[in-house]
Amino acid sequence: MIAERAGGQGLIHVAGVIDAAEAEMLIDCGFTHLGFPLVLDHHAEDLSPEAAGAIVAALGARATFFLITYLSEATNIAALAGKLQVGMVQLHGEIAPTELRRLRALVPHLRIIKSLIVRGDNLEALIEEVGRLAPLVDSFITDTFDPLTGARGATGKTHDRAVSRRLVEASPKPVILAGGLNPGNLREAVLAVRPAGVDVHTGIEGLDGRKRRDLSSRFVAEARSAFAEIGG
Repeated sequence: MIAERAGGQGLIHVAGVIDAAEAEMLIDCGFTHLGFPLVLDHHAEDLSPEAAGAIVAALGARATFFLITYLSEATNIAALAGKLQVGMVQLHGEIAPTELRRLRALVPHLRIIKSLIVRGDNLEALIEEVGRLAPLVDSFITDTFDPLTGARGATGKTHDRAVSRRLVEASPKPVILAGGLNPGNLREAVLAVRPAGVDVHTGIEGLDGRKRRDLSSRFVAEARSAFAEIGG
């Protein structure tokens, strides 16, 4: 089962699926995990929960779909994941350990990915966060803070890869790399960080905001090659 590989190495995530046609294209290109950003802070949603749920119902046997959200209360997270019928959630907002424990109790099978937002000078705080939250989550994802907008991730901006590398070394759980990745910089980033997976959003989009097939195929090919090189 694809879902059972969520903690393994060489995962290729894509975020911001707009519709069923785009989801099918991304699966055809080789993406294993497709995310729906819903209930956000600084970004507009691409589609409704109802539309996302319909895509999961139609294509859920072909890939692992997951929820990306800034919700911070366990009951709300569990309800939205249940509405979409997904078994994974990526949490990008601040969330208390007590809420993570409640979420585990409410939905024991739900795989939880917690973001680690790199600000440039907060490595020690992130290492502390890893130590505090690792027993409560299945994996982490690094992403980039945008000081101009206050956005915590999905900024299209890169960050110091040395920080992500330190987080990979410090974490007992798998760490997925995100933050300004595209087909041109992916290989170098994977070789530098050695993450368990990679995540892309705007780096494979055209000017119209839709994912491009050529960039999507190149991203997957570069990811597979880089993971093979590091022994994934």
